[in-house]
Amino acid sequence: MGFWFLLLFFYPRYPQVQAFFFWNPWVRRISGFGYVGLLLTWVPFLRHRLLSPFSRLLLAEAQLERFSATTYFDGSEFLLPGSGRSEPLLRVLPSLRGQVVLEGASGLGKSMFLKYLLSRSKRLTVYLSAERCKDGVLEAIQAKLEGQAKDASFLRSLIYSGALDIYIDGLNEVTADTRARIVQFVERNVHGNILLTTQPIEWTAPATASRYVLQPLSDEQIARFLESREPLLGEKAPVRGQPYLLACQRFVAEALSAEQPVELRQAHSEVLSNPMDLTVVAQMLSEERQPDLFRLRQQQYELMAKDYRDIHQDDFPLKAFSEEAYEMRCNDRGVLPEEKFGRELLRMEAAKMVLRHQWRSPDGKEQREWRFRHDKIQEFFIAQTFLGKDSRRASKHLEDSRFRGVYLLLALLLEPEQAQALRDKLVEYAAKTRDHSVSDDFVTLLKKRQGAEKARGNRSRGVA
Repeated sequence: MGFWFLLLFFYPRYPQVQAFFFWNPWVRRISGFGYVGLLLTWVPFLRHRLLSPFSRLLLAEAQLERFSATTYFDGSEFLLPGSGRSEPLLRVLPSLRGQVVLEGASGLGKSMFLKYLLSRSKRLTVYLSAERCKDGVLEAIQAKLEGQAKDASFLRSLIYSGALDIYIDGLNEVTADTRARIVQFVERNVHGNILLTTQPIEWTAPATASRYVLQPLSDEQIARFLESREPLLGEKAPVRGQPYLLACQRFVAEALSAEQPVELRQAHSEVLSNPMDLTVVAQMLSEERQPDLFRLRQQQYELMAKDYRDIHQDDFPLKAFSEEAYEMRCNDRGVLPEEKFGRELLRMEAAKMVLRHQWRSPDGKEQREWRFRHDKIQEFFIAQTFLGKDSRRASKHLEDSRFRGVYLLLALLLEPEQAQALRDKLVEYAAKTRDHSVSDDFVTLLKKRQGAEKARGNRSRGVA
C-alpha cells in the first residue's frame, strides 16, 4: 500500500508512472492485489488524483482561459414554466445539482452561464459540445482520457454516483439521433449532475431534468450590460473608460427614446435585449463606429472583410467559406479547417468572429482547433447559402431544428417578397406538423422588420 501511495504522489507529474503502473491493466491488477482498482473508483481523493492529468483536457472545449468570472453579467433571469415568475438565475442555480435543461434563444447567455459555473466548480467536471456526443456521451468522455481513467465501468460509476459533473452545450446544433442518445444517457444516470443547454426546439427533454427558460434583458438591464463589457474591451480600443460609458448611455437613450416611433423603439428593444448582440454593439462603440441594429452581423462581417482586403489585397472568399459553414452544420462538425482557410481565420480572430484553442494532449503533442465564437456568427455565413432566387435550401431544411437560427436570420436578410414566400412555407409546415418552434418566431420577426422599416421610412420623410 505504501508503494502505491508513493506512486500516487509521483503520478500527476510523470507520464512514465501513469503509463506503466496506472494505465496498464495487467500491472495494476497483479501488483495491486485487486484493491487498487477498487480504491481508485470509490475513494474521492484517489479519483481526483487519477483524473488530475486530464483536468485541463476535460474542460478544454470550454476555453475557460478566455473567460473571467468577474466580468460575467449576473442580471440574467429565467422563467420557470408553469410559475409565470422570473427570478435571477444565479440565485436559484448557484451551482450544478441534479439534472438541468437550460433553454433560451440564441445569444441570451446560456454558454456564458455554463462557463461561469465551470469556473467556480471545485468538483470533477467535464465539458462537451453536443456534436462531440454523436457516438454517445460516455464515448465522448473516454476520448479525453487514457488508461484506468478511460475504463467504461469506472466512468459509469463516477457518473451514476454524481462524482463527475457533466456539462453538454448546444443540443439544438445536432441531429435528432444525437439528441436522443444524450437524453437516454441522462435518464439512465438519474443521480448524476448533468446540465444541458439548447435553443427552443421541438424535442422531448429528459423526464428526470428540471427546465429553466432564460429571459431577454429588460430595458433597465441593457445599459448596465453594455457598461459591464468595458473591462473586456481590447487594450487597443480607441474608446475606453468614462468616454465609453458616456457613449453607451447616449446610444441606449437614443435607441430607446420615447420620441422614436413605437414600432422602431420596440424593434430596437428586441435586438438590444440579446446579450450576444449587445456585445457586438459594445465592440463597435469602443471602435467609434455607429451600430446598425438591423445589420449587426453584416456590419461585423464587412469590417472584417475590409481588414482582410487591406492586408491580402484580395476579397474574402465569402461563397466558399459560407459553403464550408453550411457543410459543418449538416455534418455536426464544429471545427473549422485551418488547412483551407488559414489566413481567413486569422483575420476573423482579430474581428472576434472565431476562437483559436490550443492545448497539449496526454501524449505531449500540441493541438489546435478553430471554432466560431458563437452559433449566430456561423448562422450568418450559412444564411448566405440560402439567399438568391435559385436557392432551394430554404425548402430543404424545414424539418431540421439545427437550422432554426438560420431561418430566423432569413426573416431579416431576404428580399421582402422572398421573406413573405418563406413565411407561407413555414406556416404551412407548422400547420401540418404542429411544430411552431420556427414559424411563430419567423412571423413575429418579419412583422417587426416591416414595422421598423415603415417607421424609418416615415421618419426619413418627416411623417409623424
